[in-house]
Amino acid sequence: MLLPDHCDDGPGAQGRAGLHASLHEPEAAILASWIGNALSWTRAIRQGRILSRVRVTNPAILEAIARCNPRSLLDLGCGEGWLSHHCARQGIAVLGTDAVDHFTSIAADGAPPGARFLTLSHQEIAAGGLSERFDVVVANFSLLGDHSVERLFAALPRLLSAGGNLLVQTLHPLLACADQPYADGWRESSGMHLPASFRDQAPWYFRTLESWVRLFHRHGLRLQDVREPLDVMSGQPASIIFRASA
Repeated sequence: MLLPDHCDDGPGAQGRAGLHASLHEPEAAILASWIGNALSWTRAIRQGRILSRVRVTNPAILEAIARCNPRSLLDLGCGEGWLSHHCARQGIAVLGTDAVDHFTSIAADGAPPGARFLTLSHQEIAAGGLSERFDVVVANFSLLGDHSVERLFAALPRLLSAGGNLLVQTLHPLLACADQPYADGWRESSGMHLPASFRDQAPWYFRTLESWVRLFHRHGLRLQDVREPLDVMSGQPASIIFRASA
């Protein structure tokens, strides 16, 4: 069964519930939205309904990973697991993590050899929930919060192998800003291209380009490369990809 009818009540569930209860209100709304839309999102991704991902951003993050030539990879906020599955098929040892039990169950079902999945939130990882190190840590459109992202970044250097790389793909700040002020702050919806069936869109913490750069530097992560994958249909960048090392 791909989607469990209830959240995991096994070992660790109480700890996760405590962490989730301690989230700031917008961060809790993000989690609740993805829990409620896990099946809708999975169908959209597996049926290729989000064209910007199919055309531009999926190939862009896979190319960025391939340039790093990793033997091991941590997929933060793995969702239904498409990226983890792809990388495992390339011979990379992959761990996918997500705060949503539904997603990790879906991702684990039929996963190729070399891919495994754990239900862990960014907060749990920041609190020491992982002791492994990886050649590449990738966050592909999965850094949507404020405090949770700040805490996660503080923990990322200890998750990277010597010479390892952190890859972050996110919405391009200049385009995601739309007609709102170009300043850090919470926005009513994520701004991501979401399927029409996606209900109760969650808030999203917007960061300027300068703020993203400072976030890396503040936590001892040195930016090595910044890329802006272009959507040939619009002539505009579909995203921005940061590559950093500890």
